[in-house]
Amino acid sequence: MSAKRLRLMKTGAWLAVWLVLAGLVFDSRIFWRLFFPLHYQPLLERYGNEYQVDPLLLAAVIRAESKYHPRARSAAGALGLMQIVPETGAWAAEKLGLAGFAADKLFDPETNIRIGAWYLRDLFDEFHGNIVLALAAYNSGRGNVRGWLAAQKEGQGSFTIENIPFPETRTYVRRVLRNYHWYKRIYNTDP
Repeated sequence: MSAKRLRLMKTGAWLAVWLVLAGLVFDSRIFWRLFFPLHYQPLLERYGNEYQVDPLLLAAVIRAESKYHPRARSAAGALGLMQIVPETGAWAAEKLGLAGFAADKLFDPETNIRIGAWYLRDLFDEFHGNIVLALAAYNSGRGNVRGWLAAQKEGQGSFTIENIPFPETRTYVRRVLRNYHWYKRIYNTDP
């Protein structure tokens, strides 16, 4: 291991220790909200409730997809907060009855969150509420997930993150679930 890499690892370790200690010293919820913001909360609640998707899960997806940058654009052409590809956006807009849809509307936070929440609900419905499968389909496409399930032949219930054959999708699902854990821990007001 190079000296530079070792130095970076030590710096990262000290930074992690500092963050944990700072979280203990300060009100931890206020402190951790700096790292897990909840921008667009009224839209997340509105469309999360409308499509029966936890608004905190929507926040977790947005954090993983765009880090809350409404004008984000991926190399694959996905746009906006929830990184929706224009073809999926047009299909969802048609299903939702959104007249005058154009790809640039995916940069509008309200349109993007509405379509993203609806699409995630559609994936939950298709995959019988299985969050791993729904998130994997959100990232890699429902056709890929259907193929994985057909190849596995054991059904959806036994499908785990480790069964996902695409490393990028495995990492994505883990990231969203980690984000979701922290959003629930930080923002839930239940004791």
